[in-house]
Amino acid sequence: MSNASSASNVAAKQVVTRIAPSPTGDMHIGTARTALFSWLYARARGGKFLLRIEDTDRARSTPEATQGILDGMAWLGLDYDGAAVSQFEQAARHAEVANQMLAAGTAYKCFATQDEIEAFREEARANKTSTLYQSPWRDADPSTFPDAPFVIRMKAPRTGVTVIKDQVQGDVTIKNDQIDDMIVLRSDGSPTYMLAVVVDDHDMGVTHVIRGDDHLANSARQMMVYEAMEWDLPVYAHIPLIFGPDGKKMSKRHGATGVKEYQAMGYPAQGMRNYLARLGWSHGDDEFFSDAQAMDWFDLDGINKSPARFDTKKLDNICGQHLAVMEDAQIVSEIEDYLAASAQPELTPEQKSCLLSAMYCLKGSSKNYPQLIEKARFALNVRPVDIDEKAQKQLGTVSNGILNELTPHLRSVSWDRDALEAAVGRVMETQDIGFGKVAGPLRAALAGRTQTPSVLDMMFVLGREETLARLSDAVQE
Repeated sequence: MSNASSASNVAAKQVVTRIAPSPTGDMHIGTARTALFSWLYARARGGKFLLRIEDTDRARSTPEATQGILDGMAWLGLDYDGAAVSQFEQAARHAEVANQMLAAGTAYKCFATQDEIEAFREEARANKTSTLYQSPWRDADPSTFPDAPFVIRMKAPRTGVTVIKDQVQGDVTIKNDQIDDMIVLRSDGSPTYMLAVVVDDHDMGVTHVIRGDDHLANSARQMMVYEAMEWDLPVYAHIPLIFGPDGKKMSKRHGATGVKEYQAMGYPAQGMRNYLARLGWSHGDDEFFSDAQAMDWFDLDGINKSPARFDTKKLDNICGQHLAVMEDAQIVSEIEDYLAASAQPELTPEQKSCLLSAMYCLKGSSKNYPQLIEKARFALNVRPVDIDEKAQKQLGTVSNGILNELTPHLRSVSWDRDALEAAVGRVMETQDIGFGKVAGPLRAALAGRTQTPSVLDMMFVLGREETLARLSDAVQE
């Protein structure tokens, strides 16, 4: 089947995309971005987005890593259709397809041993010829087959070219004499990845394969299976990898690389989605946008060909903008999730209520949840407030006199921000001091820290009774 007719058939179908991570370690941030692109593309077109766990590497695949993938998808808010598919559990189906190709003559039994293959390659290296293995069993008469273990190999074309029509990379041409007769079924009957991924994509109805460009070279080999089985080719979109600031493939030397790490660092999920969407894809000069806008704008032709560079400062900036516009109740809910994910004590009902009341003066200057929580310490503290060493320097005989003078005003004033400001102003006037002389000891007494929201905001949020109690505690120390 030609690429053109296959593409036409795919275009007429409902869009189905997938993400297919291997559970051999933490879910990489690059995998998360690929999942996001696939999710956006499908959801915007009323299609399906599927999850397949490629767990055929039994030695390295772990239940913990599988759960990490599921948790990462849930945190990022990337919902998928149906249940997650285990590639390992489809092994019998993969073998069935291999044997169908064998019966059709598009694949063959190869009885070559590892020693024979290595001897072929050594001779090729010595003669400076191609080391792609040319099996003598490709066209052998079945009557000559030995009673010995064998693998099943594809019959790759020996002449001409294979053209991968890629939505990001453009047309990629590969000479067929550079494609080997790849193994699709091992001698123990287990399928190879190159076969399994194609069978699974076909059986799951995947119409668009969006994946990293490190898989681009695999496409020419995988296309052989599609053509041998006369299946429609999917639309391919191979996206560039994510690099670190130094222009090299992102790795641990650049900092965190796993989705779980960014969740534990307290980044809001919708800010992470925004940043990852913008990482290698663009819609004009738009940097900050909602999920709805991303779905409306996202298309494959907006993906850049060159690798994107991960920039933590930009991530902080985007996340800060999202926190500033998020609903207060949503932030409190996500803080609860963050505390659970990072094994920190959960909030009491009183703390949640106070945090919700304080959100208006917290979220505008925070980039992530740890920063917001630090600013909210005044609202989360319980009496007696633990006053740190730096804040303790703001308290003393003079400051106690200021707080003592302020206390009667606070007992009688109406509890709104303007009235609180007026009460502080009266003390400043009678003491003939600037605002800082009052704010310093107030910060120490109310929050136990020197870096806090406005003292007027803190008093307003804490309420009259709690404010007066904390001032009394500080003066008595």
